[in-house]
Amino acid sequence: MNELHYQVDLLRAINRKQMERERMYLKVCQVAVGAFLYVSFERGQITTLGQWSEYFPFEIKEFRDLELLLDAVDESCLLQMGDVIYPEKSGRETADMECLLRDGRTWMQFRTRVYYNEKGKPDEKVIYISDITKLHAQKDELTYMAYYDSLTGLYNRNYFVRLLGEYLKRASETGCIVSVVVINIDEFRKVNDSMGLVVGDELVRQFGAFLKELCREDIIACHLHSDVYCMAIYDPVGNKSVSFLHRSIQERIREPFYLKEGKDVSITVSMGVAEYPEASDAALELINCAEIVVFKGKACGAGTLHYFDAPVMDELLHSIELENKLKKAVYSKDFVIHYQPQYYAGNRRLRGVEALVRWKGDGGELIGPTTFIPVAENNGSIVPIGRWVMEESIRQYAVWKQQFGFPFIMSVNISALQYKREDFVDSVMEVLDRYQVRPTELELEITESVLIEDFRSVAEKLRLLREQGVKISLDDFGTGFSSLAYLKRLPVDTLKVDKSFIDTVMTDSSTRVITESIINMVKSLGFEAIAEGVEEEQQYRYLHAIGCDVIQGYLFGQPLPPEEMESVFSDLLQ
Repeated sequence: MNELHYQVDLLRAINRKQMERERMYLKVCQVAVGAFLYVSFERGQITTLGQWSEYFPFEIKEFRDLELLLDAVDESCLLQMGDVIYPEKSGRETADMECLLRDGRTWMQFRTRVYYNEKGKPDEKVIYISDITKLHAQKDELTYMAYYDSLTGLYNRNYFVRLLGEYLKRASETGCIVSVVVINIDEFRKVNDSMGLVVGDELVRQFGAFLKELCREDIIACHLHSDVYCMAIYDPVGNKSVSFLHRSIQERIREPFYLKEGKDVSITVSMGVAEYPEASDAALELINCAEIVVFKGKACGAGTLHYFDAPVMDELLHSIELENKLKKAVYSKDFVIHYQPQYYAGNRRLRGVEALVRWKGDGGELIGPTTFIPVAENNGSIVPIGRWVMEESIRQYAVWKQQFGFPFIMSVNISALQYKREDFVDSVMEVLDRYQVRPTELELEITESVLIEDFRSVAEKLRLLREQGVKISLDDFGTGFSSLAYLKRLPVDTLKVDKSFIDTVMTDSSTRVITESIINMVKSLGFEAIAEGVEEEQQYRYLHAIGCDVIQGYLFGQPLPPEEMESVFSDLLQ
C-alpha cells in the first residue's frame, strides 16, 4: 500500500514539474518577439504560440490549415513558401526565407526546423515567424544609400564608376564605344548666392530628375558633386548618341525650371565628352578626361559641347609632367628672382623694383611665371614658392640698401592662397623684422582674383599691414569686373594700369578714353598710378602727359637678375 502511495506521489510530482515547464515555455513564447507554430506528426496536432494572433487573423489547428499561410503571402513568394512550410517533403531539416505578405507592406521571416526520429521519419516541426518590416526598411535605406544620391535620386559616384567599369569590360569584348559625358550647370554659384542654398539644391534635384528621364538601357547617369553630373552611353548610336542627348538637354533648358517659393531659373549647361577607347580604358580616367574638357570648354563660353581629343590629351600630359617637375623644383628651390625697375614719369628717378620669379628648368632655361604659376596655384605649391619669394626679395633688398645706401620700394606679388593663411600678416612682419627692413619699403601687389573669394578677410589683413606701413598695390587694374566697387573699401596706395591698355593706347581711341579715365580717377582718389608694359617712347610721353606717376616696362628696363640690377644701381650713384 505504501508502495502505491509512493508511486502516486511520484506521478503527481512529475506531472506538476511538467506543468511548470509547460507554463514556463508558454510564458517564454508569449514574451518572445515572434510567433511559433509547433507540429507533432505523431499526434497529428498543431499548436500556435507567441504573437500568432497579432500576426495572422486565422488559427491553425490541423495539417490542412497550413495552406492558410500560403494564402497570406504575396504571389511572388508562393513557390518558395511551400518549400519553407514543408521542408520534410524533400528530406531537409531546415528552411528559411523573407516574404512579403499580401497587404504589400509587411515583411515576415519564416524559419523552419524539422526533427526526425530514428527511422528518418519527421517527428516534430517548429516554424518561427518574425516581423522584419522595420529591419527590411532599414536594409532598403542602406541599399539606397549605397547606390543612389540622396538629393537627385541618380546613381552616386561610387556605384556609377562600378557600372561604367562593367560597360568598359563589355565594350572590350564587343569592340563597342563607350561615351562618358560630364554636364555642368553654368554660373550655378550665382543661383546659390542670389536665391539661397535651398533653391540651389532644388535646381540640382530638378535637373537631375530630368537626366534620369533620359536614362534607359545602356544609358546611366550620376550626380558627381555640386552642380556636376555624369552620364555614360554604351554603344552610342541613333537615339542614344551624344548628339541626341545634347539636343534633348538643350530642348529642356529652353524652358525655365520652376523652383520653390514661386521662383524660376533659366540655365545653360556645358558638356564635355570623353570616349573609350580613345581617351582612356579606365572608368575614373574617362570621367576625369570629360571633366577636364568641360571646364576647359567653359573658358570659351557657356553652353558649349567639347570632346576630349589628342591635343587635349597632349596638353593634359604636359600639365601633369609640368606639375611633377614643379613639385621637385619646390623641394629643391630651383627658382630665381629677376627685378624690373620702376621710374617716376616726371624725373625718371628710380621708384623701386618689382620682384618677378623665374623657374630654372632642367636644361638651365628660365621658365616664366605665366607657364607655371597657374599650375602652382592649382596644386597649392604657390604657398611655399610665394614664401620663398618674399624671403629672398626682402633679403636681397636689405643687401642692396646696405651696399648702395639709398632706399627704394620692393614690390612683391602675393597669391590668393597666401592671403588665406591665418599667419600671413605675422609672417610678413617677421621677415621684415629679421632683415631689418622698414615696412614702408615693401609693397605687396594683389590682383582682383584675390578679393573675389573672401573680400572681408583679405581687406582686413591688408588693413593691418597698411597700418604697419606696408604699401598695397592693386595689379592689372581695369581688367576685372568689379574693380571700381572694391576701391571704396580697399586700403590701397597704388593702382597698376594693365599692359593690355598700354599696348593699344596709341592706336585705339577707345583705349585712350579708358586709360585717361582710369588715370584721372586714380589721381582724384589720391592713389599712385603705375603703367606697366611701356615699351615705346611715344607711349611714355603720352602717359606722362595725362598724369601717370610711374612707368614700368622694357623702355626703361626689362627684368634683370640681381647682379645686373646692381649695375643699374651703380649707374644711378654716378
